[in-house]
Amino acid sequence: MSYIETKNEEHGSKVKLFYEDHGEGQPVILIHGWPLSHKMWEYQVEKIVDAGFRCISYDRRGFGDSDKPWEGYDYDTLASDLNDIITALGLSNTIIIGFSMGGGEVARFIGKYGTANVSKAALISAVPPFMLKTDDNPDGLDKEVFEGFKEEIRKDRAGFLAGFGDKFYNYDKNKDRVSKDQKHFDWSIACRASSKATLDCVDSFGLTDFREDLKNFDVPTLIVHGDDDEIVPIDIAGKKSKDLIKDNTFEIIEGAPHGLIMTHKKEFNEILLRFLKK
Repeated sequence: MSYIETKNEEHGSKVKLFYEDHGEGQPVILIHGWPLSHKMWEYQVEKIVDAGFRCISYDRRGFGDSDKPWEGYDYDTLASDLNDIITALGLSNTIIIGFSMGGGEVARFIGKYGTANVSKAALISAVPPFMLKTDDNPDGLDKEVFEGFKEEIRKDRAGFLAGFGDKFYNYDKNKDRVSKDQKHFDWSIACRASSKATLDCVDSFGLTDFREDLKNFDVPTLIVHGDDDEIVPIDIAGKKSKDLIKDNTFEIIEGAPHGLIMTHKKEFNEILLRFLKK
């Protein structure tokens, strides 16, 4: 098993982050969604490596096989972790791809560290630019939505995660595209995450404003969203990111839910590989 140790000691001891590194060529970093791990990218890694790229997928602190500290789940720290991975592996000309919550790491990384070592970026079913309803973001979600998440997690985390999995895939509409076994596999990954990380990340992805970060994007960026996403609605996320990022390719997958990398993997993989090779 491979790990890198973070350099950010703001929240105490350094943290070991688990990663997998396959293939050769231009590096592609995959950043997973909440509350999963690098394993969610199973049906993309093979395609990326076979297309001639080096594919690196890692577990966010608190999730998967990475260390699970008590603190450090804000996006500044998570972006610092991503920077440490790029630095430790000596990467340049990197393509960074974030799914859902992982899109926040991509946004904050570019906003904070720039694109000296980044050639392209991708936001997949991603939370930017801003999920929370405020006076200057009236289309966002009420804060009570995120407080409700936390209340349910504290009451019955395993039960909440099972219900979240149904919405992740819009399961009743996509039973022909995803199995109950896949849902259970996702549930088992999510249950292994730190309960504290699972809670704290709700505030991170729900309350963090990435609008200024997106204005700093100066590399070609792929935005992919399903128009039936019940977790991160396209109207408050993908469509608004399209308006803020200068050089973007915006792809809508019709009928796709939040977890489109599984339910619509053929369509998504074709879009992704076309962007990587472009």
